[in-house]
Amino acid sequence: MANCDVVVVGAGPYGLSAGVHLKAKGIGVRVFGEPMEFWAKKMPEGMLLRSPRVASNLSDPGRAFTLDAYEAASQRQPSAPVALDTFVEYGKWFRHQLGSDLEQRTVVRVDRDKPGFRLTLSGGEEVRAKSVVIATGIGPFMKKPAVFQNLSPEQATHCYEGRDVRRFAGKRVVVIGAGQSALESAALLHEANANVEIIARESQVRWIGQHNWLHHMGPISSILYSSHDVGPAGISRLVAYPKLMPCVPLRLRDKIRTRAVRAAGARWLPERLTKVKITTGRAVLQATVVGDEIVLKLDDGSERHVDHVLLGTGYQVDLSRYDFLPAELTREVQQFDGYPKLAGGFRSSVPGLHFIGATAARSFGPLLYFVAGTEFASRELVSHLS
Repeated sequence: MANCDVVVVGAGPYGLSAGVHLKAKGIGVRVFGEPMEFWAKKMPEGMLLRSPRVASNLSDPGRAFTLDAYEAASQRQPSAPVALDTFVEYGKWFRHQLGSDLEQRTVVRVDRDKPGFRLTLSGGEEVRAKSVVIATGIGPFMKKPAVFQNLSPEQATHCYEGRDVRRFAGKRVVVIGAGQSALESAALLHEANANVEIIARESQVRWIGQHNWLHHMGPISSILYSSHDVGPAGISRLVAYPKLMPCVPLRLRDKIRTRAVRAAGARWLPERLTKVKITTGRAVLQATVVGDEIVLKLDDGSERHVDHVLLGTGYQVDLSRYDFLPAELTREVQQFDGYPKLAGGFRSSVPGLHFIGATAARSFGPLLYFVAGTEFASRELVSHLS
């Protein structure tokens, strides 16, 4: 059984950044996972990042391995917004800083082995570590409303369950939701020659940056907004200081978090949706299969006959859905509604077990939902593990 100081589970933006920071501090670290797997295999082809370029960098201690540095090294022309494929290739370029400390194998189980942990890999090998950092992202947390549970995977999928939108060419597709993932998926489907309709509970579709003039007020704008561009005026600046968020009462912290990430689309989406039907203020009450089609009954009594339902219904963090964490270990982690309760250094109530990324958003704020949170997460983690 191999031993090391720290194991990082997951090789997305948070796992890669944390691994690089730990290695730079001379801490014995092993990172497990396929680099950028979720981004490369689950997000729709042709997607663009909602975050601005400045907020799309992975984190390394010297800030040398930025998106700009990658584009210069690979002779790519910088673009905004950033294309998904560019970001995936950037992550794979970034990972070379880890060398042999990154292993493209899957952790299938994490067990307590006091005073540390024992991890079992997909090939049966076991690794013992003093500390474990969970950085496996949001993949298992997809929300699928109960009304669609009776539909098969061929009939209803989450918008981040498949990469190829071209397979829907000529098909009738209803997209559920009014957030970035739903709206951009609808645009991509329309551009792939699908017959698309968006159905959303919200009374209207919101667009990020509707009050563009607030971003052009010189020093006042820099007071109202951070470069991360997460949340509206004022909240954006507060969100940029995740170290302060644990000091905010949970109820207010939750209000800030939900307001910062409420359903809205990027400012470059409206013109791509001008020919897409958008039905707001409506909910699907029933979804039944009749022959080769799906019949959706809405709360106004109307019906839609479609070939596929695409769910842009977001995520709900729930640690019990991480299949590599046994129930007995999950129960030891103090939680609020599926999120781990975390202290400084992203420490959970289980000594040596840390959570970074989206799972930390209820403790440290909504910046942890975004790539921009990798720098704070990595530095805060290292400050405790070193």
